[in-house]
Amino acid sequence: QVQLVESGGGLVQPGGSLRLSCAASGSIFSIYAMNWYRQAPGKQRELVSFITSGGTTTYTDSVKGRFTISRDNAKNTVYLQMSSLKPEDTAVYYCAADIRVTTGNTARYWGQGTQVTVSS
Repeated sequence: QVQLVESGGGLVQPGGSLRLSCAASGSIFSIYAMNWYRQAPGKQRELVSFITSGGTTTYTDSVKGRFTISRDNAKNTVYLQMSSLKPEDTAVYYCAADIRVTTGNTARYWGQGTQVTVSS
């Protein structure tokens, strides 16, 4: 019914940058908050950032000043610009979106995840 597809992960050296994208498609009526989570090996999944439909943003402390979340409502897409990357940013990054579908139900949908590895 709804799919979220992430792209943009990869291997980058410390101090480098990556831009993640997550596009939602399907029977979408409206999209509310769009979120980026990450899960490092052996750790719990954590919320990295989210952006409301009105554009209000929030970041976890460890990425403030280095990551920027944005969204293109016309494309149903959320982005995460990551700069000054550190080895501790290595994780699988997941997008999640709160979506109301055309049948009227609202639920959180998840992408499949994209690997980000920061290493020299």
